[in-house]
Amino acid sequence: MIFDTHAHYDDEAFDGDRELLLASLPEKGIGRVTEVSSDLASIQKVKDLAERFAHVYAAYGIHPTECAPMNEEHLAKIRELLLTDPKAVAVGEIGLDYYWDEPERELQKHWFREQLLLAQEVDRPVIIHSREAAADTYDIMKEMHAEKTGGVVHCFSYSREMAEAFIRMGFYIGIGGVLTYKNARKLVEVAEAVPMDRIVLETDCPYLSPVPYRGKRNSSLNLPLVVQKLADIRGITADEVIGITEENALRLYRLA
Repeated sequence: MIFDTHAHYDDEAFDGDRELLLASLPEKGIGRVTEVSSDLASIQKVKDLAERFAHVYAAYGIHPTECAPMNEEHLAKIRELLLTDPKAVAVGEIGLDYYWDEPERELQKHWFREQLLLAQEVDRPVIIHSREAAADTYDIMKEMHAEKTGGVVHCFSYSREMAEAFIRMGFYIGIGGVLTYKNARKLVEVAEAVPMDRIVLETDCPYLSPVPYRGKRNSSLNLPLVVQKLADIRGITADEVIGITEENALRLYRLA
């Protein structure tokens, strides 16, 4: 079954039908979902969803654009959850985002390093968010020995060469709805070139719906469109894509 490795069902976009939608996923071919926190307020929501649904797992971390309020007390809370919550499979999403001017870059780098260290301390893979910050993301991951935990570079947006560099570090490449966009030439090249055993599927829902739903609310139910696009690119069947990427996700989150 399809494994959605990155979702945000705590988002207010799902306030009207969250419970029904999540409950329906297994019967519609979505076997597992990793629900990912992004800010301090979302952490408890993520925990609650993972507790209520057997097929939902949790990732705890602070997104780079939300790191300004962070302090050591917050980091300690995340550490405790990662150590005590049996559904906690990763630290994330963490990283760098230079698309926005705030928080300032040195602060982003500080909390990126701190959360990479935390992942090593609790022995969990990391979910990396990196936007317009390829070189600094890679350099900090090398500096902090991110290969010790491994993880996934989510919503991958860089070149094939960068993908290969992250893979050499032991990371997976997260691919979602953007693969279906007309302007996704770089991502198509990545999907063509990288080993299939290093690709995982994701939605980043409610964002980044695939064509023909671009601009509308995304959910795990749209992943078959990404599956088919990836199958066409690789010249294999949709069932093969589902099987391979599910195995990859189970290894990524150490559920296999």
